[in-house]
Amino acid sequence: MLGYLVRRIAAMLPVLFGVTFLIFALVYAMPGDPIAALAGDRPLPPSTVEALRERYHLDEPLITQYLLYMGGLLRGDFGTDFFDRPVLEMIAERWPTTLQLALTAWVLKLVIGLGVGIFGALHRGRAGDHLALAFTVLFVALPGFVIAFMVQLLFGLKLQLFPIAGIAEGWPVSFLLPALVVALEAAAPLARLTRSSLVDAMSAEFIRTARAKGASPGRVVWGHALRNSMIPVVTYLGLSLAAMLGGAVIVESVFNLPGIGGLLVQAVQTQQGTIVVGVATFIILIYLLVNLLVDISYGIIDPRVRNG
Repeated sequence: MLGYLVRRIAAMLPVLFGVTFLIFALVYAMPGDPIAALAGDRPLPPSTVEALRERYHLDEPLITQYLLYMGGLLRGDFGTDFFDRPVLEMIAERWPTTLQLALTAWVLKLVIGLGVGIFGALHRGRAGDHLALAFTVLFVALPGFVIAFMVQLLFGLKLQLFPIAGIAEGWPVSFLLPALVVALEAAAPLARLTRSSLVDAMSAEFIRTARAKGASPGRVVWGHALRNSMIPVVTYLGLSLAAMLGGAVIVESVFNLPGIGGLLVQAVQTQQGTIVVGVATFIILIYLLVNLLVDISYGIIDPRVRNG
């Protein structure tokens, strides 16, 4: 198991360096001068601009800036903004909001996605299956901001059941609407994956054997078919949790939630490249960590995976 773990960690390193370099290069190529943006309409003296550019290594080539950043990252330093405030401190302040949103959305997605998928598989070829298919097509096709405005209009303004912005009322009231938006987007592919996996499992040889032995329909579905169809579903659940923990940028913006997604949007608008890179790196690390945990769970469930 230790050798399998080392191999998985080693496979993650090229992804970490490759993706962080790509993000760093994109931020480096952003139009405009971030130092000039600090002063607004009143230009800074040339000596001040030069000192600030030297202070934040903006006068260095791209590769030098990247190596300096990665050197700091290996020491746990995600950089500072132009006011010398640590980026990791900003992330720590906003992370609880994103965590609450992501976990609430993940639970809702689990209930909705698995429920719709199982319902469709058990009614294969009938009206229930077509209804489940319509659900998945609808929420795969609709953009997230459209879903967000729809639920805001219906549940917030028309029915006045939930607040439409902010976190003044705390969890869960302030988080249910934005979490529902994130959950509906992710539940549609989960439902399709669950349905197809369960349909494949229901036609397998071991299901026919279980039925021949007199197993009840409930035992066949819940004890045999569903259990054996969960491996691809577990993979999707783990990776989608990582994506949710990364921050739903659009949803946090629409619902005015003070999470890391909102921090990222503000950093782009104010040309704070260090914050953009720091938040993006944090999201990547979360994604890789959850992916590693999923791989480890595979190795525990199926020894053939870690011995392959």
